[in-house]
Amino acid sequence: MPIATAPGSVPLLGHFVRLGRDPLNFMDSLREHGELVAIRLGPQRFIVVCDPRLAHQVLTDLRTFDRTGPVYDRIRRAMGAGVATAVHADHRRQRLIMQPAFQAGHLPGYADVMRRQTAAMVEGWHDGEVVDVVEEMFRLTTSIALQALFSTTLEPDDAEQLRGAFEVFLRGGYRQIALPLLARLPLPANRRYQAALRRWREQVQALITRYRNAGGGQDDLMGRLLAARGEQGEGLSDEELSDQVAVLLIAGGETTSAALTWAISLLCRHPEVLEAACAEADRVLGGEIARWDRLPELDLTARVIQEALRLYPPSWLLPRTATRKTTLGTHIIPAGTTVMVSEYVLHHDPALFPEPAAFDPDRWRTPPMDRRSYIPFGAGPTKCLGEQFASAEAVLALASILGRWTPRLEDPDAAAKADARIVLLPRSLRVRLSARV
Repeated sequence: MPIATAPGSVPLLGHFVRLGRDPLNFMDSLREHGELVAIRLGPQRFIVVCDPRLAHQVLTDLRTFDRTGPVYDRIRRAMGAGVATAVHADHRRQRLIMQPAFQAGHLPGYADVMRRQTAAMVEGWHDGEVVDVVEEMFRLTTSIALQALFSTTLEPDDAEQLRGAFEVFLRGGYRQIALPLLARLPLPANRRYQAALRRWREQVQALITRYRNAGGGQDDLMGRLLAARGEQGEGLSDEELSDQVAVLLIAGGETTSAALTWAISLLCRHPEVLEAACAEADRVLGGEIARWDRLPELDLTARVIQEALRLYPPSWLLPRTATRKTTLGTHIIPAGTTVMVSEYVLHHDPALFPEPAAFDPDRWRTPPMDRRSYIPFGAGPTKCLGEQFASAEAVLALASILGRWTPRLEDPDAAAKADARIVLLPRSLRVRLSARV
């Protein structure tokens, strides 16, 4: 059976224009064309999976649907071959080495880092101030990720330079990956991107060298990664460590900042839920910054984060390449085909999530009918190692913010418009802050 192609493709650019102008409506429209739908980005053809059963098959069979092919070649040139981008042959070894650093026993220590950085942010705001939540949450979560990684050696200037280079990399990465021909042109944006990438790698390598020269033993994430060993007693090379830093900052920085940004946007658009979440923060925190031991009591805040991740999953397109001829449902997939699982499409399936466009934290009082339909952290052998870290960070930070401040949208019309890039985010989200304590 032939796979339908989404309408609206234009010569040379394919669906890139539609995806760039309104990525969410475009992705929502795909489901009506079948369980598999073809789209084009530039000259490349991709198959988008719109069915949770087939998506589960793609994400759990890493041997058949591997992270290979031209798309992942470009991703690895930008991000390196870390645990989130490595091919099947390297992924298992890297994951086994890294897993101990994310054991549940380390989370209270990481939560102390979250608490200090969150306090610095919320205590630096002023009553009546207008802030861009996209920028503020990015600074918060990258500060937390950097401090958790490099607590003993990172100077403030180092952190600021790393964060700046990282931001340029994230903003330009989507275009570099989706339109490789455009990325080769000597445009100012491309030159900024390449310069930021070089600066990023040089800084990370210098930090790793400093760690090794210090003799190890530091009580932070990088110290644990340096001490970790695989099944044969091998550790991670400097190049592999550098690649993991990029992955951890994207997972612990940009994706968590996206979850917080969308959660605040949704709360501002639903004042009754905002009022209830503020009341929960008052009852549980009493004006303090949230600690690890308060996490179980922040039930509504956790459901708000879950619903934000459903409505606006940060990793909205997950590509895989078929390594051999195979089938998905009733369709034959030739070897070399790039298949994309869209968390956004799965999370908005009306058969699984009634009124899928509605913001309803109460839907999480009971689990979804099909757990395969909700995958904000991926699924299968490549599911995010830092899921517990990121979830705890988002809940603790959001509760701490709401315990001190009430946000109000400056421009309600701009609150739900997503920008197409590596991580799903609005271009900006300006809110006015009112002090609560």
